[in-house]
Amino acid sequence: MNYDCIIVGGGIVGAAAACHLARQGARAVLVDRQDEGRATSAGAGILSPHTYRGDSEAWFRFSNRAFTYIEELATTLSAAGVETGFSRCGALTVAVDEEELEPYAAARELIFARQRQLGSPGPEELREVSSAEARELFPPLGELRGAIYNSLAARVDGRMFEQALRRVAAERGLELRRGSVERLLLANSAVTGVVANGEAFDARAVIICGGAWSQGFATQLGVDIPVEPQRGQIIHLALADDSTGGWPMVSAFHDHYMVPWPGGRVAVGATRETGAGFAPHTTAAGVQEVLGEALRVAPGLAGAAIGEIRVGLRPLCRDSLPIIGAVPGVSGLFVATGHGASGLQLGPYSGMITADLALGGKAPKEAGAFNPDRFLK
Repeated sequence: MNYDCIIVGGGIVGAAAACHLARQGARAVLVDRQDEGRATSAGAGILSPHTYRGDSEAWFRFSNRAFTYIEELATTLSAAGVETGFSRCGALTVAVDEEELEPYAAARELIFARQRQLGSPGPEELREVSSAEARELFPPLGELRGAIYNSLAARVDGRMFEQALRRVAAERGLELRRGSVERLLLANSAVTGVVANGEAFDARAVIICGGAWSQGFATQLGVDIPVEPQRGQIIHLALADDSTGGWPMVSAFHDHYMVPWPGGRVAVGATRETGAGFAPHTTAAGVQEVLGEALRVAPGLAGAAIGEIRVGLRPLCRDSLPIIGAVPGVSGLFVATGHGASGLQLGPYSGMITADLALGGKAPKEAGAFNPDRFLK
């Protein structure tokens, strides 16, 4: 069969691309190996672009649009009776130790400067709160030196959202195939399909959404897809308190976080192990790091049981920005990867954009900084 598009990789990005294609009536097939350790299955699911502390304005603009898109998509899916695992819960950015006061002050200045510039969120939605107020919101917290509360922040269960996208896409004609794409089919500087499990599939367009494994096509294409796996270990704690579903997420300044879920579950993490390779396993050092940071910020979690440890291999790009768009020099070939630790926040929007490109559309202005051709300049 000749397809309009073949999607390679079925994590959150590939599932979003497939869902958009199917909803547009395109003939599409999703080929997925379901690799152990893919990032979607282990991600924390933090959606809080308003408290982004980095200096990339391109990332900030894109993440704000991505947040709006995933909320709209979740609303659409929920209206159709599909559970997405998306919910607003709020988020706290906190300083605990004296060494965090300087980065906290810089973050506070940046966050509220952007708030003034955009005119949103409102002052009641994004504001500083006292240590006592923060502990009322997230009871296990210790004494704080500073706290910023964003009531608009949301969380998403990556596994559940991916399955929701697949389900809707399949209902609209998407074909799902489990297997490995050995190579792309190319002719006259254009992609014509793929070979998967030894079988040829023809298509007018192909989207590579292989996460940390996307670089596997670089050699055949003769282009640079500079992503590598960054291992992240995240621990799910079990508490007797079943009110956790109403707690906000928490992040301090050691690149770790806490994400509460209903039923007494709190996910704490995560390590950022660049250079760990394709090895999705736990380590003693990683577990110690995650638990140590969690208890530094929230000593009230000390009595929690360890319910589960998940390990994900994030696709980390060389310049720490996503790669989204047409592959230079190969007509009909597109890529969406390199989201690092922000895959669940940026992935659905990135998947939609590449699906639109595969159908002949244009990328939105905010995606311009992430074009793959930046590595050829």
